[in-house]
Amino acid sequence: MQFKMENSLTTKPKWIRVKLPTGKNYKSLINIVDKYKLNTICQSGSCPNMGECWGEGTATFMILGNICTRSCGFCGVKTGRPSEIDWEEPEKVARSIKLMKIKHAVLTSVDRDDLKDMGSILWAETINAIRRICPETTMETLIPDFQGITKHLDRLINASPEVISHNMETVSRLTREVRIQAKYSRSLDVLRYLKEQGQRRTKTGIMLGLGEKVSEVYETIKDIHDAKVDIITIGQYLQPSKKHLPVKEYISLELFKEYEDFAKSLGNFRHVECGPLVRSSYHAEKHIH
Repeated sequence: MQFKMENSLTTKPKWIRVKLPTGKNYKSLINIVDKYKLNTICQSGSCPNMGECWGEGTATFMILGNICTRSCGFCGVKTGRPSEIDWEEPEKVARSIKLMKIKHAVLTSVDRDDLKDMGSILWAETINAIRRICPETTMETLIPDFQGITKHLDRLINASPEVISHNMETVSRLTREVRIQAKYSRSLDVLRYLKEQGQRRTKTGIMLGLGEKVSEVYETIKDIHDAKVDIITIGQYLQPSKKHLPVKEYISLELFKEYEDFAKSLGNFRHVECGPLVRSSYHAEKHIH
């Protein structure tokens, strides 16, 4: 599927500036990732903050392979038939985190709708392996919706990472177009369930610039607040390639500030990260405090 640009948005605003990957820590980290054949969402998702985060020696590991069973219109991760599960992956990731001396690890995964457990067993084993090998390392886990099946979510809750995150990505009206196989209400139910079952800290993120209305963004922030989510991230959508959904609008810094102020005014959020280059794992190490 290839999406055509509908607007003549040929130039990005001056505040969309991406730092090029560089520095000693960046080179050291990429060498370890290559050596152990690890997947990172930083690379697969074409994250604009890769240069900054990798330069500081942090990365978001992607488990369960690098091919997703879903075909979201915004995502740079490959879609197709995934490979077999690597049951040695939990140990590989945990030992790599120890080697990198990472104090706060972020884990995510592709969707594995092809598996009976949706990948939740390997998710739990990875968390447990990191706990065993790197007992001082704290964790954030950015999980799929597991089709809303609570027994799969329970495996994550029982493994007890410091933060469990699941992204809403966009407003209700655009969900079918942006997250083709996902459901807005199901994602809210997942976040609500995590908190109801005693998860210490929950988190979600949305992207702007996909054609949403200002009123819809306010409504989405309110829905997330009502689901008792602790942390929200709001960033600018950037098109990974011409095959992906086009950017309909670059959001002004002033409007980002308005959304941030509104979220903070609701009173329940522990952290609000809002800005053009904000992504779900950006400044993740601050979100456990």
